[in-house]
Amino acid sequence: MNDFGGDVELRRLIDRQAIHDVVLRYCRGIDRMDLEAVRACYHPDAHDEHGSFAGTVDEYLAWIGRLLPRYTSTMHLTGNHLVDFRDDTPDLARSETYGMAFHRSADPSPRGNLITGFRYIDDFARRDGTWRIAHRVATTEWIKIDDPTTQWPIPTTMRTGHRNHTDAIYAPWPNT
Repeated sequence: MNDFGGDVELRRLIDRQAIHDVVLRYCRGIDRMDLEAVRACYHPDAHDEHGSFAGTVDEYLAWIGRLLPRYTSTMHLTGNHLVDFRDDTPDLARSETYGMAFHRSADPSPRGNLITGFRYIDDFARRDGTWRIAHRVATTEWIKIDDPTTQWPIPTTMRTGHRNHTDAIYAPWPNT
């Protein structure tokens, strides 16, 4: 028996949501350049294979810490998300997430202004009651150059996102 009275389907529904939340928190961490939030999505001994990179979590964070500042903004959108649980081990799951990532740079180079289609194939493990990524393979499905001359400037009167802790998502909750 588990804390759901033996209801495996309810447990798996809750686990699926917890795993999906990790993927979404990872995307937020990347887009806000919050590397500690990204780190929290992985187990300390995790491994990541991401494009031309393969290595430990610390090595991955150092790698993206050098790459992300070249962009003025990134935005990751996720779509299809499927989770399969290991029948023999309830604390292991594999997740596949389809997504698109938008990269913007003040540099007109195509390397700085592109849209990519990707998939995350994540092996998740629940340790001490928490689901985190144990191994990730990020595939690139396609890349499209995004001509920066076709982008409209954002009016200075509009609130914009920030790639640090001054972003609105980190603002204190109002006392209402």
